[in-house]
Amino acid sequence: MSEQEVTSTDNVGKNEDEIDPAQDPRLELLAKKPDQMEKLIALCFVVAIVCFVAMMVFYVKGSSTQVEGALMAVGFGGLGVGMVAWGKYLMPKGPFEEERHLIGSTEEDQKAFADVFIGRGTVAVKRRSFLGKLLGLATAVFGIFALGPIMDSLGPNPGKALDSTAWKKGSKVVSEHGRAIKVDDLEVGGFMTVFPEGNVGSYDGQTLLIRAGSSDIVTMAGRETWGPKGYLAYSKVCTHAGCPISLYQQETEQLLCPCHQSLFNVLQAAEPVFGPAPRPLPQLPLAIDKNGYIVAQAGYNEPIGPGYWNF
Repeated sequence: MSEQEVTSTDNVGKNEDEIDPAQDPRLELLAKKPDQMEKLIALCFVVAIVCFVAMMVFYVKGSSTQVEGALMAVGFGGLGVGMVAWGKYLMPKGPFEEERHLIGSTEEDQKAFADVFIGRGTVAVKRRSFLGKLLGLATAVFGIFALGPIMDSLGPNPGKALDSTAWKKGSKVVSEHGRAIKVDDLEVGGFMTVFPEGNVGSYDGQTLLIRAGSSDIVTMAGRETWGPKGYLAYSKVCTHAGCPISLYQQETEQLLCPCHQSLFNVLQAAEPVFGPAPRPLPQLPLAIDKNGYIVAQAGYNEPIGPGYWNF
């Protein structure tokens, strides 16, 4: 094997094959008392582990977020101080430099350099394996703790709850105060928020009742009976981000979502004509009973709100 001529800031012109990695002067540590420094770094990692475990306990018990935040800060502080001190005081100082010719090194040269370089790293790391284990443990403890808030943030599994609403065949249309709505309660151009009887205030039941005319309105084929006497009903939950739609522009016959300015054409099955909403608002089929009250022919024939089933 050819000899390697390696140059460094404090070892120039030596044959690299003659240098024992364990005795390489470039592996000198900045710490004058490495064992004591190792203990201090280990203490930092232990503090981090204790803080992360305590944070997990306080989180499960439901204590104040201030306590959890303080423990997290101290824990990450211990990790940070320990890692910085480890790198500064217990790792080789370097720098390592090698003179390079204009042409690439031979395979023998590359192998010789790699053997020496790996040897240096092995010496530096193996001596401090205990610190590496502590660092790994601290990171693992925090990783396990982080799973709790992440899973909690997802909320309970809704199951089939988002597929249907409280609206069903024969449900009376009532106001926010629970009063049943009759056919003459709204003038043309009027609108109001309504709910199914018995479910006033429900999120999935909130519906916009609009009187867009005085005669039956057909918004699309297959919905010839859904708009009796000019009454139309659409889910109030925007199909973009779930915001409640609260503005009706009578002149243009459009519903406006105030959150992101999605516009829906009332006379064309609430088809979105502007904004980020990806699909129309679900329409509730209406009917008028023998006593003149507005009722639902059936529930919504599609899920309301954002299209979660596409995710």
